[in-house]
Amino acid sequence: MFTTRPTLQGTFGMVSSTHWLASQSAMAVLEDGGNAFDAAVAAGFVLHVVEPHLNGPAGEVPIILAPAGGEVRVLCGQGCAPAGATVEHYRSLGLDLVPGTGPLAAAVPGAFDAWMLLLRDHGTKSLADVLKYAIGYAEDGHAPVERVGETVATVRELFEREWPSSAEVYLPGGRPPRPGELFRNPALAATWRRLIAEAEAEAVGGEGSRSRVAEIEAAREVWRGGFVAEALVRQ
Repeated sequence: MFTTRPTLQGTFGMVSSTHWLASQSAMAVLEDGGNAFDAAVAAGFVLHVVEPHLNGPAGEVPIILAPAGGEVRVLCGQGCAPAGATVEHYRSLGLDLVPGTGPLAAAVPGAFDAWMLLLRDHGTKSLADVLKYAIGYAEDGHAPVERVGETVATVRELFEREWPSSAEVYLPGGRPPRPGELFRNPALAATWRRLIAEAEAEAVGGEGSRSRVAEIEAAREVWRGGFVAEALVRQ
């Protein structure tokens, strides 16, 4: 029985995600010779751009790897509680409960490092190859889905009062993004461009050669101890 959702079949590859731009980007990676893991990483970072109300590089990601004929494995990108998030610390701030939002509620970000480990251990593409799709949509813009603006509207006061840098991005012109309008996140695009540049520079070896694995390791270090980490601490 036809239900307006036809059965999809293919002989080359297939991608499914919660946003068509992420699926499209992942298929582009496959068509460019990448494997399923490269495609997954590209899709994950595009989702950070087009569905920021659901996920982000500072969030979490549990990953199940099920290669054809191989062993099923789990890559845990779940963030643990920070070492300083003790009962005593919260009580010293006059709190009886952990806040529902903000830095005091945040776990140690696990998503970025998990995606990097997936790319390092199972992928074939470079960092720039898989991030270029997310950079493109963040820099050139995309039409946001309805839920982005609706979610931003619920935290508008918080953004304007406590998170001005978030307000700059998600309240362009003083209002939440509207469906169908072009929405950009140049700050995120600039972050990924700088991270790639620093990782590539750090990974250069003898005679100008560059190791893909060394580049990914350098990116992990930049994330947890370089300009990204420094910016998080300043906030």
